[in-house]
Amino acid sequence: MKRIDIHYGGERYSVGQRSFDDILEEVRTALEAGYGWLTVNDGDGARREAYLLIAPGVPLAIVPIPVVEGDDPPADISDTLVPS
Repeated sequence: MKRIDIHYGGERYSVGQRSFDDILEEVRTALEAGYGWLTVNDGDGARREAYLLIAPGVPLAIVPIPVVEGDDPPADISDTLVPS
């Protein structure tokens, strides 16, 4: 899987390097507890964490984005990023 898109509050967020099943389990656990927070990436490019409140009645879409055959794998630039 390339990444997982999260649609929340009319905005698109993303999650990388985690499995679809792992995200589903985290959401299920938050709902069972009454609420919880899901850490996602806000925007494209350099990682900027955002925290989404997961609670009953809050609309949320989890969209797995598959790797398309012939796509180049994303470059790993994590060692060159400087935290802001």
